[in-house]
Amino acid sequence: MKCRHCHTELALPLVDLGSAPPSNAYLTRQTLHAPEKYFPLRVLVCTQCWLVQTEDYAGADELFSADYAYFSSFSTTWLKHAEQYVADMAQRFALDATSHIVEVAANDGYLLQYAKARGIPCLGIEPTTSTADAARAKGIEIVEEFFGVKLAQQLVAQGKQADLTAANNVLAHVPDINDFVSGFAVLLKSAGVATFEFPHLLNLIEQNQFDTIYHEHYSYLSLTAVKTIFEANGLIVFDVEELPTHGGSLRVYAQRKDSGTRQTSQNVVKLLQHETGAGINSKAFYAGFQAKADKVKNDLLVFLIEAQRAGKTVAGYGAAAKGNTLLNYAGVRPDMLPYVVDRNPAKQDKFLPGCRIPIVSEERIKQTKPDFVLILPWNLRTEVSHQLNYIREWGGQFVTSVPALEIK
Repeated sequence: MKCRHCHTELALPLVDLGSAPPSNAYLTRQTLHAPEKYFPLRVLVCTQCWLVQTEDYAGADELFSADYAYFSSFSTTWLKHAEQYVADMAQRFALDATSHIVEVAANDGYLLQYAKARGIPCLGIEPTTSTADAARAKGIEIVEEFFGVKLAQQLVAQGKQADLTAANNVLAHVPDINDFVSGFAVLLKSAGVATFEFPHLLNLIEQNQFDTIYHEHYSYLSLTAVKTIFEANGLIVFDVEELPTHGGSLRVYAQRKDSGTRQTSQNVVKLLQHETGAGINSKAFYAGFQAKADKVKNDLLVFLIEAQRAGKTVAGYGAAAKGNTLLNYAGVRPDMLPYVVDRNPAKQDKFLPGCRIPIVSEERIKQTKPDFVLILPWNLRTEVSHQLNYIREWGGQFVTSVPALEIK
């Protein structure tokens, strides 16, 4: 396989998580009786541009189907993050009724609803029908297509250039990262700003967040790699912020290479130096990650087996992609984890891909009173433990597996 950015032959492995179905390919009671399509889940590192990437097996059309079940609005923490983002961007870049915001991967309108409330004209681009329909129900205009240069050119021809583009947790999801990034250089007005948020590769490696690896994530990103990719595709990074979201993310600010006038912030210089100091552009930085992932897997299995032997019950919470990676790699099945709770009705009464564990509503926890609740989206532990605090009434405890097994 060659690097999806610079086309260098890839030879440096990061981790091999075996095989699994796409992490958002939830099963219905009908498809539960049909075979599933599994793909190898192996990650490699480009030693030229240092883009970390999943080996190509599945196409985007197989991963992001019309009934895609990830809806951003079911996390109150994420909604607050989106609302604050709109407020901050409106103030920083003086956005008003004469401006135009375009969000790529607008999902269910979780972010643009706040732009609309402020009277800022906006447009969402969202290729999955289920989430696009949810955004339209909020009164948001949606273009239901995958984004790239071709679509950007069409929007410009329609007079829909952007003062601000937002792309939250989508840069990692695109197979053709060059075409995707180039599209922003086309879509932005001459003085426009593009922001991108994505989990920081440095945290993934240093905090053993291997469960954020799944087929829908084609790339795992550092500022070092992003700066290189952007400059090759018409953008320049001028600022960056470190965020707590998704276990530690970056928000990168970029402008057009041909017309942007903003000075490069010291934040960019300092973070690039920090990544270099950590060794992100050296082979040694990536060594040993497989062993760390294996330890998380083994520790989870030991916990589940010991709980079962002791007559204790364990419930799962959060039918999230990261949880599917962990459960499938560990080989967990309903005999060890009988159900997983999720607040999203689109996931309820379905089954997790691969491990085929049923997804149920929160009422099941209240009915069965489990001894332990395994929080699979560990980045939402505070939110979930507050929401489910009532399990303390019967002595219940919360469990997370990443970066290491923790019971509280």
